[in-house]
Amino acid sequence: MRQFQFEYNDPVSFRREVNKIAQWCKSIMHSAIVFDIYSQTMSYDKVNEVSSIIREMLPFALYRGCSSNGNIFEGRMASTDVSVACTIYEYPDTKVDMIQLHMDASSEKSVVLQLEKYVDENPWVKAIEMLITIRGMSMTSLCDDLSRINPNVKIFGGGAFAPDFNENQAFVFSNKGECSDNAAVFMMLGGSNLHIHTTHITGWKPLGRELLVTRSEGSTIYELDHRPAYETYYKYLHILNDENFFSNTLEFPFFYEHKGMSILRAPIASNPDGSLSMTADVEPNVKARIAYGDPWTILHEVNAGGQKLVKLQPEVIHIYSCAARHTFWGDEIGKETLPFQSIAPTSGFYTSGEFLRTGDTVNQHNVTLVVASFREGERLENAEADFAMQSETVSGKVSMINRLATFIEAATEELEQANRKLEEMAVKDGLTGLFNRAEIQRRITAALDNDDSPAALIMLDADDFKSVHDTYGHNVGDEVLKLLSDTITGCCSEYGDNAAAGRWGGEEFMILLERDAVKDTAALAEKLRSAFSAAENPAAGHQTISLGTAHAKKNETADSLCMRVDHALYQAKRTGKNKVVEAEPEDN
Repeated sequence: MRQFQFEYNDPVSFRREVNKIAQWCKSIMHSAIVFDIYSQTMSYDKVNEVSSIIREMLPFALYRGCSSNGNIFEGRMASTDVSVACTIYEYPDTKVDMIQLHMDASSEKSVVLQLEKYVDENPWVKAIEMLITIRGMSMTSLCDDLSRINPNVKIFGGGAFAPDFNENQAFVFSNKGECSDNAAVFMMLGGSNLHIHTTHITGWKPLGRELLVTRSEGSTIYELDHRPAYETYYKYLHILNDENFFSNTLEFPFFYEHKGMSILRAPIASNPDGSLSMTADVEPNVKARIAYGDPWTILHEVNAGGQKLVKLQPEVIHIYSCAARHTFWGDEIGKETLPFQSIAPTSGFYTSGEFLRTGDTVNQHNVTLVVASFREGERLENAEADFAMQSETVSGKVSMINRLATFIEAATEELEQANRKLEEMAVKDGLTGLFNRAEIQRRITAALDNDDSPAALIMLDADDFKSVHDTYGHNVGDEVLKLLSDTITGCCSEYGDNAAAGRWGGEEFMILLERDAVKDTAALAEKLRSAFSAAENPAAGHQTISLGTAHAKKNETADSLCMRVDHALYQAKRTGKNKVVEAEPEDN
């Protein structure tokens, strides 16, 4: 495998370089040739000029390309608007093919079906590398559908972009189609001697507290913590809802877990109603945090990724890096990409979104570096190579931003722990750890409001509890109540959320049963009675409880059900204690 890279200046010099490639390829009978063309200009004429020269001089070569927010040339930021990388696959069994398809929200599923059919009919395909226009579309459906493709096929690539962040237009093109602002180019690669490795690098640190997505629809987040989503960016970062919102928030994406993977997702717009538009769906109840890039953390992750990559002995490296990283680094952008050139020729572009299959799942990333490495043939034994990063960037220094981020994270965790404790105190009984009366009463009312779900109550009371206090003191009495609450917790544990227990007052307790647990009401009550009578307190010995049970009737109120179960408990007490009494049949 060989790669030649060019910064495009004019047709004359480019023809000369392509002619050299054509002459060199004459000695290779079965080579596949692919040109990658990245354009930091929205001029169709410029890319057509480049592609027409390739078609004329190397008619059997494949080419593809897109508009970008910047081009990566030999590991650094290209100095010209258009950069070209020509990759020559030298092994005769290496296969490369290209498909360009119209892509918008209405055609996405049919596009993936065609792609899936191609892969099924061509088992040689090892990887799909894609360029795609994504602005104005949610990529969630596309990623979900791409995930159905044979899991052994690697999938990766990037979203076309424009030099201006606020420009919605972007285009892709190939020798299988013209420049289009609604299209995707898929390059299929395979062969027994072709080895492809993919990975991703972030380095962004989550900051501050978790934010709950309380309202979202598709790729629009309406509310965070029940407030307009935009307010989060204004409150914590003082970013205004104006024409600069997109560029100002690129460095501060949301960080959250998606299908077992940490994802960074940047909003692309803030709408007049305070909602945020994303490039992928964000489901309600997702917990997200705002993240920020720390140079030292980023470079340490880049170094760790590079050290692993160098062992694979790649011959060519493709990088798909988010435009947010371009903005973050500015003139120092080469710090995280140039070291890859020390391993192998490195090219790519700055994207509007990065795509990568991890396991069985295809994800769209933001603010991420997706790295794909290629090699033909087996690795060489005892080959020495190094990932060359400047020593000061990985010397272990801790930046002020990193220290502040660590401080904020620790302080936020302490505050969240305190808030969780306060929330628990508001609904839990301090002695027993069960729900307090207000909370169990609220839950009973909520259950009775749901006519579609069956409900039942078990009310229980410690027998002759006053004598325990009088004989052994209040401390022993508290221990007996704790023993009873532990018995309740243990007996109810198998029912999970279908059983909720609370301290009703003094030595009285109430258990709410819902859904599947209702059928076991009588059995559970008897289990509780038996288990507690068998339990022993070191000072007070064995004690007993009396229990009443009642099943909710259709349209019954919470007050009515509580009165009936209380009456059943009274009957258990009155008729001998240490027994279970079910509410009278005529009451049910």
